[in-house]
Amino acid sequence: MALCAGLSVLPFAAPASCADAPAAFPFVDAHVHMDDTDPGPSVALLIRSMDARHEVHAVIQTMPYGAGNPEAWDIEKVQAAVKAQAGRIALMGGGGTLNPMLVEAWRTGDSGPQAQARLRARAEAILRQGAAGFGELSNEHFVLPGPGIKDYEYYPANSPLMLLLADIAAEHNVPIDLHMEAVPADMPSGLPAPNAPTLHANFAALEALLAHNPRAKIVWAHAGSDNTGLRTPDRMRPLLKAHPNLYMEIKFDPGAPGKNPPLGADGKLLPQWLSLFSDFPDRFILGTDQHYDAAAAAAATRIKAGVALLAQLPEPLRHRIAVENPERIYNLKP
Repeated sequence: MALCAGLSVLPFAAPASCADAPAAFPFVDAHVHMDDTDPGPSVALLIRSMDARHEVHAVIQTMPYGAGNPEAWDIEKVQAAVKAQAGRIALMGGGGTLNPMLVEAWRTGDSGPQAQARLRARAEAILRQGAAGFGELSNEHFVLPGPGIKDYEYYPANSPLMLLLADIAAEHNVPIDLHMEAVPADMPSGLPAPNAPTLHANFAALEALLAHNPRAKIVWAHAGSDNTGLRTPDRMRPLLKAHPNLYMEIKFDPGAPGKNPPLGADGKLLPQWLSLFSDFPDRFILGTDQHYDAAAAAAATRIKAGVALLAQLPEPLRHRIAVENPERIYNLKP
């Protein structure tokens, strides 16, 4: 199952010839980001990476912004650059428009008929432009050191507008990709401003969203890249068991491995993660969160780590997670 000699260690620690080797199997990366300031070259970087790594599809997620961020952008800004690669690249929408609506509606308490009408109009406009779904949205987003959006974002997963969006997604058979840090119970954040000093419990609200419309496909992003220490395999297991419409993206970043990484220090897949994948083989996909600006694409740390993780899975589990599940969830052409 190894890609090449030396894969028993993490990709960044392996010899360059091993770390840069193409995958020996096809796969889909269901969570990548592009450089909205230079979309044409960014898409070209993505395509070169896909060609080099046996990657059959990629799903570009729009970045999730809070309300009032002047840098917010959405599907319209990058659509032309992606259009020529429509057979290989799917594009999500809503991170720069729907997510701020959800944040602001919760902050102001205004989720009335006019707010609902605005959200529905925008969501349906995104889908008319060919979006594969809504994402990346973020209902619990931390501001952490380093690059990234500097918006602390919060709204309950079962807020009125989010329930409406789930209904719209179900109507059109498209998924919602949701970035949500794991907070099973109220807790201090321990993070500096602009983060909230106290984090609100969010598991019950997520379950309410999932139960509200079982036809709505909710993809919980970044399993394996946990910033609270509370998104463990044991905590995810009952959620997966109770809600067949819950899916999870697997992410591992060797440079910022989080508090519950799926790979150990030796680069090997941990048994508790393999057990979870094996028990729910239809519910996991790869979503590396790889960015395709020049610097990030050159290092390709996250995509290399994702391929290394997939390589350790037995067949046919690997093919399900790598290809079959994302093609089904995102309605990608086989």
